[in-house]
Amino acid sequence: MEDAMKNLVRQQFAPNAGKYVTSANHAKGEDLAFLVSCSQAEPTMDVLDIATGGGHVANALAPLVRRVTALDLTEEMLNAAAAFIRENGHTNVDFVAGDAEHLPFADVSFDLVTCRIAAHHFPDTGAFAREAYRVIKPGGRLLLIDNVAPELDVFDDFYNEIEKQRDPSHVRAWKKTEWIRLFEHTGFRTEMLARFPKRFQFRDWCERSGLPAHERTALEQKLLQASDAIKRYFSIETDETGGLAGFTGESAYIQAVREDK
Repeated sequence: MEDAMKNLVRQQFAPNAGKYVTSANHAKGEDLAFLVSCSQAEPTMDVLDIATGGGHVANALAPLVRRVTALDLTEEMLNAAAAFIRENGHTNVDFVAGDAEHLPFADVSFDLVTCRIAAHHFPDTGAFAREAYRVIKPGGRLLLIDNVAPELDVFDDFYNEIEKQRDPSHVRAWKKTEWIRLFEHTGFRTEMLARFPKRFQFRDWCERSGLPAHERTALEQKLLQASDAIKRYFSIETDETGGLAGFTGESAYIQAVREDK
């Protein structure tokens, strides 16, 4: 099951790698600047960026630290990230193909571990949390940003359904409380949580995942025909033709420090 899902991730991202380098939600965003400002990055630090995607976190932290290791499951994503980062003149970034749930690194190797807009693709988030804890030095930090589901189940179910319909490699966006519980049971101490409203432009959202036109139409109808409560919660908006313009979800930044058990 997990191997099949990881193959879906590779199949989904390999042909669309370049889109994630240029995607506005990934390349910019208030959350990325917030992560960098909270990172407490120092020139002596070694950083691991898990599921680096387009390489935006690695690119932002590279000028501030000794070395960044950018890890991703998909070779094509790594190649796209490497081209982007090297074009920006950074030479202190290593690119490693690897699995977030089975990190190919020794214990206590990194001062800082980051993971941004990726964990909703992980089949086993518990394994990801344990592996992050293992490779972080005592007193080191994990900085996670991901799309999160609402706390109310009816909205949680709807959001995860539409994400899965758009992208079959989507596993689940977790609730904020679920992340905090997982990290603290793993051995981390939560230091900070911040949330960010996240606007999804429907056309861009679908094009980035390579969704075929007929499936895009079905997804659009699902959103347009949602209940009034769901339309209000997700601020579902139409354009001048009555088509779907977009909706608003949420991402969260969670900062946790490793405490020895």
